Amino acid sequence: MIDIFDGFFKGKRILVTGHTGFKGSWLSIWLHELGAEVVGVGLEPYSDKDNFVLSEIGSKIKADIRADIRDGKKMKEIFAEYQPEIVFHLAAQPLVRLSYDIPVETYETNVMGTINVMEAIRNTDSVKVGVMITTDKCYDNKEQAEGYKETDPFGGYDPYSSSKGACEIAIQSWRRSFFNPADYGKKHTMSLASVRAGNVIGGGDWALDRIIPDCIRALETHQPIEIRSPRSVRPWEHVLEPLSGYMLLAQKMWNAPTEYCEGWNFGPEAESVSTVWDVATALVNNYGYGKLKDVSNPNNLHEAKLLMLNIDKAKTRLGWHPRMNMKECISLVADWYKRYPKENVYDLCVEEINKFLDYNED
Repeated sequence: MIDIFDGFFKGKRILVTGHTGFKGSWLSIWLHELGAEVVGVGLEPYSDKDNFVLSEIGSKIKADIRADIRDGKKMKEIFAEYQPEIVFHLAAQPLVRLSYDIPVETYETNVMGTINVMEAIRNTDSVKVGVMITTDKCYDNKEQAEGYKETDPFGGYDPYSSSKGACEIAIQSWRRSFFNPADYGKKHTMSLASVRAGNVIGGGDWALDRIIPDCIRALETHQPIEIRSPRSVRPWEHVLEPLSGYMLLAQKMWNAPTEYCEGWNFGPEAESVSTVWDVATALVNNYGYGKLKDVSNPNNLHEAKLLMLNIDKAKTRLGWHPRMNMKECISLVADWYKRYPKENVYDLCVEEINKFLDYNED
């Protein structure tokens, strides 16, 4: 495994919430390969084909724990037992359309769940770095052409997006109230940041109402791919892009705790921002077959038509930047889905991480 972090994660005790999910499973694999002692806390995986299940990462890490972040008492017990040094908080109800069906549960999970994790951090002196993952949809989206900066106001139309905006406000409050950088070394030794990614795609995602899983389900059953919002524009990026940013940020926060405890955007370059239709078309071309069907309906539930992220801050201050363009990203995504039925998925993921790290950094 190529190690762009110079051995930083080797031997570190790292707790990942949501490790059974799409992003969390990839992060757990990467951290495990770098020699970290990974403790995963999450719900049961969504399906038997999830990346978490097929990769069998749960059997490789230090601890694979089933727990709900809405249970604050349980969170504190887990933290007390395993004494993590770094926390990546990814657990969430992550779907816009589902949030219309379960708005209360969405808020309970995304807002109170995050607060429970921060309270567990506050009660565990071993934790030095907390990276709280939210979403690009936390911003008050005005459907503007320019990308949102970290200083733009939070908001959200649908319950999911608004819950993540509320989540960001809570993270800000806990940082100011309990983990204030001005009090570092006096009242605490903790660095807390929030991170926002674009529309993340990659192998092993089978969630409902996401364009890549919807495409693959249709392709595997030789059905037309139904596209409900063909002209919606999103900042698409491979799952490994933001994960590399989260990990780099954690390293920077560890080494300089008061300099990086802020909000950060990790999105693609402007040329990788594309419509849903273009992304689905590119996937079909890589797959070798498939047909798209426009099923857009003006009566569909509201979803933003345009969303862009400004990533200048991460590029300038962290030295992070996207490694792949849209063509390379879709090629890697298609590669996973074409190969997973017949190959060792853990090895496939490690291979793809190394491929990702080999892409031109200039």
